[in-house]
Amino acid sequence: MKKYILLLLVLVGVSMFASSQDKSVILKLYHTTDVHGNFFPFDFINNRISPGSLAGVSTYINLQRGIYGDNVLLLDGGDLLQGQPAAYYYNFVDVTSTHLCAAAMNYIGYDAAALGNHDVETGHAVYDRWIKDCNFPVLGANILKKDGTPYLPPYHIFVKDGVKVAVIGMITQAIPAWLPENLWEGLQFADIETTARKLIPEIQKKEKPDVIVGLFHTGVKTAEVAGFKESVGMEVAQQVPGFDVIFTGHDHIPFVEKVANQSGDSVWIINPGPGAHNISDVEVKLTRRKGKVIRKEITGRLEDISTLEPDGAYMNHFEEAYRKTEAYVNAEIGEFTETISVQDGFFGPSAFIDLIHSLQLKLTRADLSLVAPLSLNAVIDSGKVYMRDMFNLYKYENLLYTMSLTGKEFKDALEYSYGLWTNQMTSEEDHLLLIQPGAEEGKYRFRHPYFAFDSAAGMIYTVDVSKPVGERIHIRQMADGTAFDEDKTYKVAVNSYQGSGGAGILTEGAGIAREKLSERILYSTDKDLRYYLAEEIKKEKVISPQSLNQWSFIPREWVEKATIRDRELVFP
Repeated sequence: MKKYILLLLVLVGVSMFASSQDKSVILKLYHTTDVHGNFFPFDFINNRISPGSLAGVSTYINLQRGIYGDNVLLLDGGDLLQGQPAAYYYNFVDVTSTHLCAAAMNYIGYDAAALGNHDVETGHAVYDRWIKDCNFPVLGANILKKDGTPYLPPYHIFVKDGVKVAVIGMITQAIPAWLPENLWEGLQFADIETTARKLIPEIQKKEKPDVIVGLFHTGVKTAEVAGFKESVGMEVAQQVPGFDVIFTGHDHIPFVEKVANQSGDSVWIINPGPGAHNISDVEVKLTRRKGKVIRKEITGRLEDISTLEPDGAYMNHFEEAYRKTEAYVNAEIGEFTETISVQDGFFGPSAFIDLIHSLQLKLTRADLSLVAPLSLNAVIDSGKVYMRDMFNLYKYENLLYTMSLTGKEFKDALEYSYGLWTNQMTSEEDHLLLIQPGAEEGKYRFRHPYFAFDSAAGMIYTVDVSKPVGERIHIRQMADGTAFDEDKTYKVAVNSYQGSGGAGILTEGAGIAREKLSERILYSTDKDLRYYLAEEIKKEKVISPQSLNQWSFIPREWVEKATIRDRELVFP
């Protein structure tokens, strides 16, 4: 009995000694994504205070560093350089200063970032300059040069309190589906899952990390566009062993969930949503013994930071940049005699959409024009028009293309567009719009992206919503009175997003192979369309926006009744 007691005491002693040698480490991983130029707590487009910004991130991170010291990693998942005018100003107006986005992230102390598709949309000169100005690595494991070598570092190893953390950055593969090649010239975008499956074992063997983090600009739910994998966050989490955490973005949908991968290990997948309203908050608690991790506990959540007071020191530091942006957006550029709303353009010809049509045709001298709404709720009031209004009139930094299309290709493109946009009505009780119930009770949403709802200018036509897709468009004549000819080749004004295959208007609709689209481009502007629209308004000084009334929905009686109902459902 004494022997047993002695053995028990020895075992207890050994256990207590081992426990005394164990060390617990807590790491905190924070993540923002899709900030979209919200560097300040102010919406410069709509001239009002904004609840989300990097100023709020700065406040929150300062608090966390006060608690956890150097055991904090702050990451961003891309789409920083497009959205608010503060980004546009430092992208294209002030091109000599340190880019404000880099300066702000350096000030806050970001540790790493990934590129997003809207960062690439700004063009090589902008994102290459931003990357150079950043005091932290911008990662892109699946962004390769044409020879297959990395364009950016694939990953970075951070050592925090003796713990090695590998952060792998990647971007959605679908860049070629949306952006003209001149914006990403010399690059290619590999599949995220394939890249991860190859890279994880290499990192594990070479670096022996304790924690592996995916920093991806891709959505959670699987989605494809034009044969490219657009969103694969959940797919990678479940199918590629090795990740502890995958930070996602791109789809603007807040999400947090723990899932199991093929090996039975748990993986946290998190998306805080856009605009720095939320931040991803992941706690990694590790127990180490003799330098090795013997236990790892991870928890994840989203933290609402939209109500935090903006960091006063941050605001003071960037006061000059704030004032420059403020002066830029408040510059008066002309006058509108009428108030215009984009919402009218969903129900027929509208002054808002037709103003863009008119300016596109004037700028390009094309025969025909294609324009889709780029927002759901943009309004520009009558009276003085300021530079900030241009960000409502035209949301994205698309170039303007002049392309060659046959009459038949153009008509097929319109059939495709209205097929995404409108329902086939069988009576006056049916919906005009192709809509379905939304998340909010009593409110409806479009089944397809509204930036694919192209109308045309330069010809007179009707859209018969009682007919099936493919039989709706009846073209009476060109706007100048001449006959429309399906066999004739026309010059068409269209933005670079759609001209490169975006929204499928020219590929699925007109039936032009994606790789052949570049051969159809007759001319491209060197600056974005918003710039030329603003310059045209400055030149004209006073604009009287009016609908061109070159097309209409029929049967008219059905459409009039359905419009009243659908407007209330979609825009209550």
